[in-house]
Amino acid sequence: MILVLAGSIMTFAMIEKATVLEPFDKGEIVVEQRMDSNPQELRNQYTVAPLVEQRYRNIVRQAYDYSCGSAALTTVLKYYLGRNLNERQVMEGLLHYGESERIVERRAFSMLDMKRLVTALGYPSGGFRATIDDLKELDHPAIVPIHHAGFKHFVVLRAIRDDRVFIADPSVGNISFTLSNFQEKWDGNVLFIVFPGGEKPLDALELKEEDMRFVDDQTMTLFALDTIPEFHEATSRRINNLLERQKNNPDRTVENTRKQLFYRRN
Repeated sequence: MILVLAGSIMTFAMIEKATVLEPFDKGEIVVEQRMDSNPQELRNQYTVAPLVEQRYRNIVRQAYDYSCGSAALTTVLKYYLGRNLNERQVMEGLLHYGESERIVERRAFSMLDMKRLVTALGYPSGGFRATIDDLKELDHPAIVPIHHAGFKHFVVLRAIRDDRVFIADPSVGNISFTLSNFQEKWDGNVLFIVFPGGEKPLDALELKEEDMRFVDDQTMTLFALDTIPEFHEATSRRINNLLERQKNNPDRTVENTRKQLFYRRN
């Protein structure tokens, strides 16, 4: 009887060992769900990507405050044309082929600098004046300059759907604007397009269903603060009221106040 029991335990241990999952990549979250109590049954595995990966999916994030132009161009080269380049390499190319003295002086890259680099790489390109109707008909991603948060900024326009402009922003990630809001931000109604030439482009910048469902809460909140004064006033008033209560109640810590602000906001 003891031998039978020992054999059963060894068999169970071997089965358990055989079903142990291999290690996963760093940053992945895996949720395991056993189908029943039988260790031989398969397990469901769900990989949950961090939010920041979804936000910056198929976007080269700019490394410096002034490098939105090089990051936007790198995004197009990498995720549309399939060139395995990083932002540093593109920045060095822009400095080499562009107007280096003017780049240093204005601490920014221009569309002319971009054109000179992509021409050296063998791609046709061009800067154009356009209207919103022209943008709706585009079948290529386009780099467009915008005025945003008080600064000039380069972003990649992916597509326009249902009166919303979907943007790959090297600074804040995948976002969208209403058409009217984008028109206010669009600088000079110009855009820059790099054409694939004879090569078949990638589809990584094409708008997909999951992009339509993705909502960047932080961007939407900032947009609300920007465009709805009542929302901003109500938020400021609530913060001031909480700070006044803290003064009147010495037992309330700053940390508790922060927690209350966080939970009320969310």
